[in-house]
Amino acid sequence: RSFKLSYYNEYKSYLSMSDSDPDDEIVEKLNFKQKRVFFGALDADEAATDDTDKKVKLGGEDEEEGRDAQKFVEFSVEEPIAKDSDSEEGNDVQTIVDEHQAQLLEEFEKKKKARHMAVPTEDSQVRVMLRERDEPVTLFGEGPYERRERLKALLVEAGQISGVVTAEEEIKEKGLEPTVESEKQEVWYHEGTGNLRRARFFIAEYSIPRAKERLRAAREWQDKPATVKHSERQDIHKFVHTLNNECSQIGDTRPLSYCSISPCSEYLATGSWSGLIKLWSLPNCNPVATLGGHVGRIGAVAFSPQGCNEENVACLASCDSDGVVNMWSMSSTRRVAELPGHNCRVARLGYHPSGRFIATACFDHSWRLWDLESTTEILHQEGHSGPVYSVAFQNDGSLLATAALDSYCRVWDLRTGRAVLFLEGHLKSVLCCDFAPDGYHLGTGSEDHSCKIWDLRQHKCIYTIPAHKNMVTFCKFAGTPTNSTFLTASYDHTAKIWSHKGWMPLKSLSGHDNKVMCIDCSWEKKYIVTISYDRTFKLWTNKSVS
Repeated sequence: RSFKLSYYNEYKSYLSMSDSDPDDEIVEKLNFKQKRVFFGALDADEAATDDTDKKVKLGGEDEEEGRDAQKFVEFSVEEPIAKDSDSEEGNDVQTIVDEHQAQLLEEFEKKKKARHMAVPTEDSQVRVMLRERDEPVTLFGEGPYERRERLKALLVEAGQISGVVTAEEEIKEKGLEPTVESEKQEVWYHEGTGNLRRARFFIAEYSIPRAKERLRAAREWQDKPATVKHSERQDIHKFVHTLNNECSQIGDTRPLSYCSISPCSEYLATGSWSGLIKLWSLPNCNPVATLGGHVGRIGAVAFSPQGCNEENVACLASCDSDGVVNMWSMSSTRRVAELPGHNCRVARLGYHPSGRFIATACFDHSWRLWDLESTTEILHQEGHSGPVYSVAFQNDGSLLATAALDSYCRVWDLRTGRAVLFLEGHLKSVLCCDFAPDGYHLGTGSEDHSCKIWDLRQHKCIYTIPAHKNMVTFCKFAGTPTNSTFLTASYDHTAKIWSHKGWMPLKSLSGHDNKVMCIDCSWEKKYIVTISYDRTFKLWTNKSVS
């Protein structure tokens, strides 16, 4: 009350002054103190109560002073302007928040549209579309993947639904009349050779009994007690956790590119950028032979699944960057045969489980199937929009998987020649693929640092493994149809082992000074071999096994 009385005295002195010459300092002081006495809105009843209190306390003063006190109360408690300003500020803040939220939602919607935006996968077509929109064809440090993402962002900004022009849209743009041939899109076939027909019959007769045996073993595994299953898995995990580096050897004067362990687990074949193939004994890692029939960089080396004891049979195959595919035997350092016809780089090759056929992955966007009995090409299959980088046969021998640099993977039925599955999901080039021993899981490794596990029965990806910190160069399943592991190698200088069907990391094999190029495993002898860009290969095994 004394606080308000002091304001009353100041206000009285202010009224006694002439209206023509006010004192600015007193007015500012009154305005300042007026702000400090503002505690919120006062109703008319509260104002009247305060007025009555003031009159009681000022009992010795005249009526004029009481009226002045009433004016002072009305003057000091008036606040509609302050209330309106606060509400306006609150509305402005709310408007800013709403605009920010709208911007975030708009950005999320654009990213969602960009993920589902269909754009060409070929880099040449992406460049043409950028040029048509008067955009730079390439930016500093930009690769094909970044260029495609930039095109997606431009299409989303323009409000387009798709970046791929269909045949119907092209006809409408050019103003042409649709023909009967363009409206009818039928699957067409061309007649194959007699060798291809015989090969398909052979593959069918070979794969069906093996598939029956695999399914029988799977049913027996399901009937086993849970304790037995758990015990077998624990034995595998225990072995993997106790792996260590038993041997390290310099393999060549140039970086090593591929390795393969023979079916008898007695030999190791390594290929390098020098064009040399070297054979090593296991587990001593002593050099056995050097095969020098290539000039370009070795792409892959593979042993025949039929074994390497037959001296007169080609039990080893190799390919290089010049498109040369050679066959070798264990009794001579000279090549036994050559598979001609490749006009570009051959990245990978693989033996059919029967040992009669070889598949090669070519950079002309195709893969080829060769009959070793006649050393002739029986199938030249296209289907990818980019170079094919890896091939893998199913253990039954009926299916073949191809991985390409167009970021897609396809599964082919060798008995009919059809592409039965089209697997898309990787963001960058797919560099490796392999079938699991159970026959229905397929693993792929990509340049996007991840591995994907595909279930052929469900026709989809069931798990994505964030495997490495750099591109995955090689992946391989090792084990039996009931118990197996998944091996990966990467440019982050490590190789890793993952559990099958749980996809949990079991072991990281560290020790190389540079990127790991390939990994292979002998399940019978419990050997794991890794090769690296640092020109060395390492043998990993258990102390009890060694």
